[in-house]
Amino acid sequence: MKFPARSEWTDTSRKPKDTIRPVIKRGIDSISPGKAVDSLTMDSVSVKTDTIPNVKLSKDSLTAPVFYKAQDSIVMFVKKKEFRLYNKADVKYGATQLTGNTMDFNQQTGILTSRMGVDTAGKPIDKAVLNDGTTSSDMDSVQYNFNSGKAMIFQTRAQYGEGFVSSVKVKKQPDNTVFGFRNGYTTCNLDTPHFAFRARKIKVIPDKLIVSGPANLEIEGIPTPLFIPFAIFPLSNGQRTGLLPPQYVVNQQKGIGLENGGYYFGLGEYLDLTVRGDVYSYGSWGLTLSPTYRKRYKYNGGFNLAFANTRSGDPEIKSEFTRSRDFRVTWSHSMDGKARPGTNFGASVNFGTTSYNQFNVTDAATRLNNNMSSSINYSKSWQGKPYNLTLALNHSQNNLTRQVNINFPDGSFNVNTIYPFQAKEMTGTPRWYEKIGISYNALLRNNMSFIDTAFGRPAMFDNLQAGIQHQIPVTLSIPVTKNLTLSPSINYTEKWYIRKLQLRYNQVKERYDTIYENGFFRSSAMSTGASLATAIYGMYSFKNKNSAVQAVRHVMRPNIGISYSPDLASKDYYTVPATPYGKLNRFQRFSYYDGAPFGPSPSETFAGLTFGLDNNLEMKVKSKKDTSGVRKIKLLDGFGISSSYNLVADSFNLSPFSLNARTNLFDKINISFGGTLDPYQLDSLGTRIDKYTWKGGNFSLGRLTNANIAISTSFQSQDKKSKEKEAKKKEEEENGDVPLDAALEEKRRQMEMMRANPGDYVDFDIPWRLDLSYSLNYTRSRTLDRLRDTTIFQQFLGFNGDFSLTPKWKIIVSSGFDFRLKQISYTNLTISRDLHCWQMSINLVPFGSYRQFSITINPKAGILRDLRINRTRQFFDL
Repeated sequence: MKFPARSEWTDTSRKPKDTIRPVIKRGIDSISPGKAVDSLTMDSVSVKTDTIPNVKLSKDSLTAPVFYKAQDSIVMFVKKKEFRLYNKADVKYGATQLTGNTMDFNQQTGILTSRMGVDTAGKPIDKAVLNDGTTSSDMDSVQYNFNSGKAMIFQTRAQYGEGFVSSVKVKKQPDNTVFGFRNGYTTCNLDTPHFAFRARKIKVIPDKLIVSGPANLEIEGIPTPLFIPFAIFPLSNGQRTGLLPPQYVVNQQKGIGLENGGYYFGLGEYLDLTVRGDVYSYGSWGLTLSPTYRKRYKYNGGFNLAFANTRSGDPEIKSEFTRSRDFRVTWSHSMDGKARPGTNFGASVNFGTTSYNQFNVTDAATRLNNNMSSSINYSKSWQGKPYNLTLALNHSQNNLTRQVNINFPDGSFNVNTIYPFQAKEMTGTPRWYEKIGISYNALLRNNMSFIDTAFGRPAMFDNLQAGIQHQIPVTLSIPVTKNLTLSPSINYTEKWYIRKLQLRYNQVKERYDTIYENGFFRSSAMSTGASLATAIYGMYSFKNKNSAVQAVRHVMRPNIGISYSPDLASKDYYTVPATPYGKLNRFQRFSYYDGAPFGPSPSETFAGLTFGLDNNLEMKVKSKKDTSGVRKIKLLDGFGISSSYNLVADSFNLSPFSLNARTNLFDKINISFGGTLDPYQLDSLGTRIDKYTWKGGNFSLGRLTNANIAISTSFQSQDKKSKEKEAKKKEEEENGDVPLDAALEEKRRQMEMMRANPGDYVDFDIPWRLDLSYSLNYTRSRTLDRLRDTTIFQQFLGFNGDFSLTPKWKIIVSSGFDFRLKQISYTNLTISRDLHCWQMSINLVPFGSYRQFSITINPKAGILRDLRINRTRQFFDL
């Protein structure tokens, strides 16, 4: 046994005179040096070495050395084979460590007794702490048997995962199983917890679960009338088949209900299934099946099949009673890139009835999104060959118009650029013809557009459109100078369709009638041209070295090209009288392939110039934070303009100008702009005439037909615990403590919970946060009677953020203002209160088509998150 060093002793003269400072002799086997022999002898002079090769151990010998120390003194009674440790005693035996104020050890019985101390004010100090390598418990006193590994503990408190168990008396078995008497289970880390489940008997199986008999919920030491017949608290991660407790809610439309109750089936390493259900007193119900699957280093994914039957109002009053049967299917699948190099399969499916979100979703992000979309794709590339294949199924759905679009099959086959004139082994500078590249792109697309009620019926296939597009581009890149590159190209496109569409004007009903013609049809287009591109740099440096701005740099990237595309598709177009203005002798031009997968080919010959200019502006300023003494600030990330001029057109030679600009001011404010300038004037009926806007009366560069600008920024106060969170995250990554694929569906459900209950997931360490966004859309067009211009402005200011009234109270607001409608947009107000181990949130949607009020109180700990009290009132404008 290891005896404490002298530096750990204190004066023992205050102890009885018949005690002397002991020296423990460690018997050392001379044959096997370093092997400790458990023998206690008394030698006040020196430590002797036992040279006997074979030592006969006594029956009461321990299986491992005992290391002990104390701050005050250690007193040994050799005849009784006992020793006592005073003040901050510490004993370690194998993986078990016991600390306390005072300790007594009897070698004959192998029992170590540890007790806490009491200071002069009568308050307990140096509580006994038992650590068996897996759990740590503090207690008033403990009796631990080294021989059997059993322990009797009094007034103890132990932590298991997120929970704490306090017991009046505990029996600990050698396998660390614990039997407790008069217990309390809580997730509150205070010595006097805010709440606890009180149970007479409890059993703890380490790393597995905690089981108790009948338990009563106690809040602030006051028993409540809430009882549970038994309780099971898991202590380990991984699959555990069992019940999922429901959440109690009160809903104004659906009545009293239980939500998200169900059962979890752990079906092995590769598969599991979660079944959850909702039931309400007014007759509404819902069922959700969520299987997930995975194979390590191969793939993982999960389904979510939800069915809901919603009843609202009184069935006896038909005008007030509504019933809706809805479903929603989501599927996500991802493939490990290393599983099959060159091959990938993925899926992201979100499909369902248009009214599902209306009756079964409460969070604003999902409720306000009227679009659902899906994508399933497969891709393959051949190693060592320039081939690529992609197959996909795409779906989009508008819940407002109930229009559904499905593209299937949707595929592409590409041959990467090859250089047929290039030598197999390149030597020296390549000749110009060796840089000629040829590629091939083929697209296959089938699309159907229908109303959701026609799904699965013959009407679903009435508007089927299918086509194949072939493209063969030939490119060449020739460096003219160091900063100037010439790029000639030829591109041929051909489209194959199975159906032609023709609109015929019905003069009687003053409408268009649609006529389809089935067969095989082709449309072609071809273009050739060349382009020059370069970059021009300009720098202005300030002479004053003390100036805050040291230099300004301007970069211009002009490009100009010449192109020619003959008219190969004029046969694909026709004209019909423009309704309802046939009396004005006006006609509209349509194509037989309007609405086809790839649209019609251009019908006009183009031979002319294309040109554009992009600009970048930045400056250098002095900075003490940068090691170089200066730092770059971008004033303008980009500002560009582009257009084209047709030399062979009989009119309207100049195309509209496209404008774009973008910047990020101070690394905080994002600004983007886009617009279109029409260089031609209009007549009194709003028809374009072949006369430039800068000719005639007032000078103008063009008519701004449409424009948009978007500004966004975000501000946030400093996180008080940012360093701690980063360190914890880094530690989890290093230890590999990351979510497994098996938790895919649970993570998805948690994300839905966060969106639906933002007040439950508030970060109180950030005092305030504010996100602002502004968008302006401008459109200038003509009224239906063609007699006057219409200008439409759409402006929206959106903001969301939160701020702390006190360290424990936080308000979260999400809203906006629509300037065109002159009304406040969907507003969500949440008030959250940190109740230490509990959290309360109040959610309010005060106005709009969906109004809601709810209050929720729930524990913070994940293991008790389903133990929530909720009261909700919802109002719909049906």
